[in-house]
Amino acid sequence: MNIKKIIVWLGILAVIGGSIGYVVYKGGSRQAYTGIRLPVQTEAEGITQKTVGEYTVNITYLYHYDIEALVVHTKDYFGWNVDDQLSNKDLALAWGTVAQYNNDIDFHWDQSGRWYSWRVNSMSELAPVGGVSDVSLQSSNNHIIPADDSVRQKVNAIRRGDHIRLQGYLVNVDGLGKGGKSFQWHSSTSRSDGGAHSCEVIYVTDVEWV
Repeated sequence: MNIKKIIVWLGILAVIGGSIGYVVYKGGSRQAYTGIRLPVQTEAEGITQKTVGEYTVNITYLYHYDIEALVVHTKDYFGWNVDDQLSNKDLALAWGTVAQYNNDIDFHWDQSGRWYSWRVNSMSELAPVGGVSDVSLQSSNNHIIPADDSVRQKVNAIRRGDHIRLQGYLVNVDGLGKGGKSFQWHSSTSRSDGGAHSCEVIYVTDVEWV
């Protein structure tokens, strides 16, 4: 094999190795952390307006929201819909005993279609956290709306296994598009709900790695 072919093959291997490394890095890893506090929400008011594609979007603040959490799963969205442009990343977050025992309990976390889900191989695994309802009380799916490009860059860098703190607002989003088309995305304001409309919609103003 001549030197030119060797150089070409080395280049191909470097690209393949870099791609694999990036995927592994981006995917993060399973982690557990002890002592992560409950999310804190306090009364707030205000509104921010954005133009998203053909939509004029009003983001109404419901509560100031301060959440420290373990990232147990992430999901990126790349569509041209108003929700994907407004929020291109969902974060599945955990705190309390769910974050503490995330390594000991074989949670199978997943996200799809703006939902999150989890399962275990045996319900007996949940004994350390108390049961199914306790997992729901100490984890959530979150639609993340970055306040600006700087925050968006930080949000895009968040990976599974990160211990983070997000500050911002729980919000209702109401959009009006051409031809009378409308869009609504209203946040849950309780950690105890489940099913449809139980996701938190967070207008994030600050991201911190703890």
